Amino acid sequence: MSVRESLKRKFISPFRFGDVNSRQTITIFLLHRTEKGTVAKRGTHLDTGNRFTPRTSERFDDGWESFTEEPDPRTQFIDDHSRSAFATNSSPDIPFTHSINPYRGCEHGCAYCYARPTHEYLGFNAGLDFETKIVVKRDAARLAREAMMKRSWKPTVVSMSGVTDPYQPAERRFGITREILETMLEFRNPIGIITKNALVLRDIDLLAELARHRCAMVFLSITTLDRDLARRLEPRTSTPELRLEAIRRLSGAGIPVGVMMAPLIPGLTDKEIPALLNAAVDAGARNAFFTMLRLPLAVRPIFLDWLEREEPGRALKVQHALEDMRDGKLNLAEFGDRMGGNGARARMISHFFKLTARRLGLNREGIALSTENFRRPGIGGQMGLFADCLPTSHDRPTGG
Repeated sequence: MSVRESLKRKFISPFRFGDVNSRQTITIFLLHRTEKGTVAKRGTHLDTGNRFTPRTSERFDDGWESFTEEPDPRTQFIDDHSRSAFATNSSPDIPFTHSINPYRGCEHGCAYCYARPTHEYLGFNAGLDFETKIVVKRDAARLAREAMMKRSWKPTVVSMSGVTDPYQPAERRFGITREILETMLEFRNPIGIITKNALVLRDIDLLAELARHRCAMVFLSITTLDRDLARRLEPRTSTPELRLEAIRRLSGAGIPVGVMMAPLIPGLTDKEIPALLNAAVDAGARNAFFTMLRLPLAVRPIFLDWLEREEPGRALKVQHALEDMRDGKLNLAEFGDRMGGNGARARMISHFFKLTARRLGLNREGIALSTENFRRPGIGGQMGLFADCLPTSHDRPTGG
């Protein structure tokens, strides 16, 4: 049974919205939770509105219904009918130009996620919608294959993903990330993965084979080693212990693996730098990096609301620390400063992180992925026998 047929059988009938002549039509499926006694926590219950639409809605207590929110609004999976697999960027502070996003929106529910405002481009809000309306690119692997078969494709490192986690809970149901890895292995096109979920171990077979051709690296994003803090801050990610175990097993399989302290939250998690990097090294990480907490647009009220609810005693400390590094603001959008901040505090944290990493032997060598093994497989028949001999974009003249 196909995924679509399964959805139609288990869930309500799909409906579509959008202009049929537009480039993108969206199909919504409402997921009904069936696990008895299971209540999945959300990172926020805020409806932050949408900066692109003038219409808003507010809760109203009419005296008949409870004024409290549902503890776990059901998830909607929304079909994305985009015609391209890869997104590109030219940002000077992002180390890749191409990315692929199996999903938009993320059930991990991290209160700090910088990607939340991207949901507003789809007509949703960056708060609860971001966690409960997950846009699914079912055809991502097919679209990627079509793109890489074209003569115009030049092999390059692809990041998965540039927006939301490719191993979020939805991946257990749809398996799109694995399909993408199978396609990348078919072409031997290098791919780098960043995830907070130990589900990445499911694909250790594909990643090990890709790594054999210098075509794979994985970074586990670990914000804190504090299990209680992690569950409140990023409620549906894997535990810190499982993420460290993922580093251990990936490293043991010969897959280049590192750790990302992303984001580093000054006044809350910066004190964990030594312990976190030590744990990552013990697990087998070769590289370590961090990004400072960013609060663009609607992320600001969501994270500040979380601070006031979950860490009221440290809320002002965190805010003042961010302002010290952001010219008195909570966020900077300028290239070069947005990822790390500026000023004495930012320099001190950066220096301490690099010094600790150096002392532990991290970052001695970069993880160098290669495009030299890229190939275009044959299209059926006897041509498949000569896949390794087919010319690549390196061999062909440009322009026709």
